[in-house]
Amino acid sequence: MPTVPQLHLAVLTCMDSRLDLFGALGLELGEVHLIRNAGGIASDDAVRSLLLSQRLLGTESIMVIHHTRCGLESFDEETLQGELEAEFGERPPFRLGAYRDVDADVTSTVETLRRSPFVKDTEIRGFVFNVDDGDLREVPTHQ
Repeated sequence: MPTVPQLHLAVLTCMDSRLDLFGALGLELGEVHLIRNAGGIASDDAVRSLLLSQRLLGTESIMVIHHTRCGLESFDEETLQGELEAEFGERPPFRLGAYRDVDADVTSTVETLRRSPFVKDTEIRGFVFNVDDGDLREVPTHQ
């Protein structure tokens, strides 16, 4: 039987190797579900993971944590999509997630989760982790 996260919390965050969120948040194994992808975006798979986390394993709150100096800030979505189309003969069927403003991207991700019919109407808060000094600050989002 899978272990229910002790804090009933799921965290959607980036796959960046500089993020030690267990250390930064003072967490131990078994306390939260940590869902990671490039940019911590609310992809179909992230929503699927959150749905299962909530429905089968009792998570009740969601934290969205993006970070400073993310690789998704370093390219233009349309340009890279065009390059991929030229190389592979088609564009990926998913967005890559490029953005310019980390706070705006956190807000957008939180809003996407709040609008999803597959994510319970629950507490969803957004944060930015500073990879240089370890600071974690909340991004005000409106519910």
